[in-house]
Amino acid sequence: MFDSPSALPQVLPLQQHQNFAAALTAYGQPPLMLSEPDTLLVIRRRFAGSVPLAMISRGQVGKDGLEQIKAALGSTPVILSPGSRCEMLPRSGAVPLMTPATLAEIDLTLSESQRHARLYPKWRNRLTKAQNGPLRVSHCSMPVDPGHWLLRAEALQQSRRSYRGWPTALTLAYAMENKAQTRLFTAYLRGHPGAAMLFLLHGDGATYHIGHTDDDGRRLSAHTLLLWSAMVWLAQKGHTRLDLGLLDTRNAPGLARFKLGSGATLRRLGGTWLYWSLARRFLAPLAALDQRRM
Repeated sequence: MFDSPSALPQVLPLQQHQNFAAALTAYGQPPLMLSEPDTLLVIRRRFAGSVPLAMISRGQVGKDGLEQIKAALGSTPVILSPGSRCEMLPRSGAVPLMTPATLAEIDLTLSESQRHARLYPKWRNRLTKAQNGPLRVSHCSMPVDPGHWLLRAEALQQSRRSYRGWPTALTLAYAMENKAQTRLFTAYLRGHPGAAMLFLLHGDGATYHIGHTDDDGRRLSAHTLLLWSAMVWLAQKGHTRLDLGLLDTRNAPGLARFKLGSGATLRRLGGTWLYWSLARRFLAPLAALDQRRM
């Protein structure tokens, strides 16, 4: 199931796209943009309220990029999470923090029949049942409404399950700054919205963002129907790759099975690294000890 980055259509990930930069700026946290020669989006934060920290997610960093990072950020520690293995990082003295995560992606350049053939049998059976059931699907751009039921449900779900996602205000900023670059798919049962999935669009790519379902939606396989409907629509609109997010078989095995069942291709990312130019000389031995795990 694992594939190389070149095996799927190449698209700029959401975390490095200008749409995300526009949303961050509207949210009040404008990113730093570097070019080496491709643009790198750098998020700047303060750890514990006072310690500066920078983050680069899913960006590929070469030698020129590290030089630009040092020039722009000075001694600020940088957390780097490249989209694929990056040979430059261990040689630069970057210290590995986390082993590579695995991403699930859908190749939307395949025909609808090819994508259907890639579905796992149980997933395909649930889709057929949902298509023949009472659910009705509609889709539209995400309303810029802080009281929208999906946003309220997502905030409650984060609280109950103790995980952190995007702040509601950042999701709304994305919808506000990127007109027609969101797509909300909703499944209705007797006129009531029982399930929804929100996708963020970025160039030729699309990324699953948040979703929710009630008991009826779960019983009727609403999310199966919604994801398939989104795959069909996105492909028709010319999108080539759908990012379903990371695969977490330990903490979210059900969600991992759902992603795998959709026919997703798995891709290993480049791990998470700490690059701190001020302590490069002292951190290099640690990098040498751990880099084989990456």
